[in-house]
This record gives sequence, C-alpha cells and structure tokens, in this order.
Amino acid sequence: MGIGLVVLLILLAAGVAGVYGVSRILAPRPIAVGPFLSGARPAEHALSRFHVRWYAVTLIFLAFDMEMVFMYPWALVVAEVGPVALVEMFAFLGLLLVGVLYAWREGAFRWV
Repeated sequence: MGIGLVVLLILLAAGVAGVYGVSRILAPRPIAVGPFLSGARPAEHALSRFHVRWYAVTLIFLAFDMEMVFMYPWALVVAEVGPVALVEMFAFLGLLLVGVLYAWREGAFRWV
C-alpha cells in the first residue's frame, strides 16, 4: 500500500467524521422522541384495527397504481410498436374497468 493511499483513506475518514460532527452540532433537536403524526401525539396505537372499508379502498388504489406502472413503459414504446400496442393497452384498461365495475357493484365506493 502506498503512502498516498493511506493519506487518502485518513483524509476520507476525517471528512466523514467531520460531516457527522457538523451535523450533530447544527441539526435541530427533536422536542420529544416518539411517534409523530402531523405535529400531534397519535390518539390510538399504531397497530390499532382499521375499518374494513379501508381494505377495499387500498385494493382499488393498488389497481390504479398498477395501471400507471404498466402505462409508463407502454407510453415510451407505443410509437415504435404501433397499433398492436394500442390494442393491448385498451384490453388491459378494459380488464381494469371490469374490476372497477365489480367493485362498484359490490359497494366498495359507498362510504356510508
């Protein structure tokens, strides 16, 4: 190991330690250590039970989220692939629409 590499490693360690030291000195101190909920203490435990309607909303959100995950790469290649890509995307959107219509029929969008 050359002397230059040793000096470089020492300077690197000193730089990292210096950054951590400055951060420790200048970083704001938390008022209280504990769960944080928009500046207020939470009213219930983090593992409390949620109403069952939230699970349906979560599944619907995931369906639309997955739609966006698949539509972004499709949008990048649709011009290269041509009409076949357009037909495939509308078939995919049709399947998602069937899922949304089923959720609607089952009352997943009712909030009462």
